[in-house]
Formats: sequence, structure tokens, C-alpha cells
Amino acid sequence: MASRRKFLERSAQFAAAVSAGAATISPAQSQQPSAPAKKLHILMRSSWGTDDPTRASFVFSHGLLLSDAGHDVQIFLTAEATYLMRKVTVDSVKPVGWPPLIETMAKIVAKRIPVFA
Repeated sequence: MASRRKFLERSAQFAAAVSAGAATISPAQSQQPSAPAKKLHILMRSSWGTDDPTRASFVFSHGLLLSDAGHDVQIFLTAEATYLMRKVTVDSVKPVGWPPLIETMAKIVAKRIPVFA
């Protein structure tokens, strides 16, 4: 019983300390995105191709977002994903819930993100 009571007392003290600390942080401070502490060099690999267009678009969308965050990104395509190097194939890939792959690839080319197969 005594250990349970001590646990509850300490939990209440900890909760009070956390809520007091949270009150000192202004909303403006908590909403500002922080810049990456270190610029990363990221190699993304994908083997998903036209058989699953949604998964095939992930590597390009995520690579674009990481590049926007200030990191160096390279995309490496293997197996079925190598077919995505053809413009005709990219034109036909329409992922569910994502923009068409042709739009994402246009942004990839504009940002000069290297894509290897």
C-alpha cells in the first residue's frame, strides 16, 4: 500500500511540474518548425512499380519532401521500379490519394534530384 501511495503522490507532483512547464512555453514557440540540425545525405531505394502505383509514388513524394526540408536526396530504382524511368509509364501511373506521378516527377526534375536505375 505504501509504495502505491508514494507512486500516486509522485505522479501528481510530476504532472503538476509538467503542466507548470508547459504553461511557460508560448504557442508561437511551439508552432515554429525547426531547421534540420544537420544536412543529411539520403539514398532512397524502391522496387515498387506499376503493379502498385500508390507505393511506386512513395519514394518520389518522400524524396521531394526530404529535399524541401533541406537534405540531399538521391533516388535509386530497382526491379519493377525501373519501368518508371520511361515517360510513357510515368504518364499512366495514378496513385490513390496522391497527385499523378507525372506531376511529382516534374517537381523532382525541377529540383534536380538525381534518379538512378
